[in-house]
Amino acid sequence: MDLKTVKKVATLARLEMNDAELAAVQVKLGNIMKFVEQLGEVNTDKVEPLANVVDIKLRLREDEVTDGGIQGKVLANAPEATAGFFVVSKVVE
Repeated sequence: MDLKTVKKVATLARLEMNDAELAAVQVKLGNIMKFVEQLGEVNTDKVEPLANVVDIKLRLREDEVTDGGIQGKVLANAPEATAGFFVVSKVVE
């Protein structure tokens, strides 16, 4: 990876870097790119895509409300409430 590309990436990431830092990052990014190229050489033709390296099923639970009905308790902590809602000051003009 050339220095011009590293500078562009730093600019896009909103990072201020001096020349020494840019040179160090250039080496690191170059090594990362070499590793990615190595991964591209691996034959994965007979490998099925998977979401997890361990072949397990996630336990699912029913999507049910287990709490609630405590609107009064929650609003008791509010500095101001109206019609069952928190009252907040206007933040957008």
